Amino acid sequence: MPVAGILLAAGAGSRYGLPKALAATPGTGSWLERGIRLMLDAACSPVVVVLGAESDRALALLSATRLSADTRVVPLVVTDWSEGIGGSLRGGFEALGKLRAEPRPVAALVTLVDLPRLAPEALARLANDPIVPSSLRRAVYGGIPGHPVLIGSDHWAALGSQLAGDVGASPYLRTHGTEAVDCTGLGGEDDIDVPERHHSILQDSHSH
Repeated sequence: MPVAGILLAAGAGSRYGLPKALAATPGTGSWLERGIRLMLDAACSPVVVVLGAESDRALALLSATRLSADTRVVPLVVTDWSEGIGGSLRGGFEALGKLRAEPRPVAALVTLVDLPRLAPEALARLANDPIVPSSLRRAVYGGIPGHPVLIGSDHWAALGSQLAGDVGASPYLRTHGTEAVDCTGLGGEDDIDVPERHHSILQDSHSH
């Protein structure tokens, strides 16, 4: 059974200075393109790319890559992106709910665009068989919850109805027996909110 992907890339990145969907890192290139390719390489289909702030520029960036011809990539512009991650994730689930493709995805793998050092192994650990519609898994880094998150299709409607503002899936995941998957050292702890954090991570990566 297929697993869908949801790449959350709608935020304005006000602390960073530009939307993360437009950011790039030497060595990894476009964060948006890298995030999509990670999901495609993890066999996610479709991959819903949730855009919001400066979506015209993000769509132009996407159309300039080979990914624009990949039918598995589904760009989605959400109008309520400024609400926060809740509105973006809700939009992703709504898009998956409208899919007519068969077989329908049994789960969705969710991650963030601002994890430019996220390793493919992290996605592989979350998407390891068996996956069923009731599956709930979350990557943890040194015991701290992070991304990716695997959310079985049984949960999409209930979780979507609870998403609001800048509150994501965490409250739901905490109360529904989510399986913790250790991904320590696989880059998911390196979310980048400010340019200083960006430069320090680059320096760390160059020193290893």
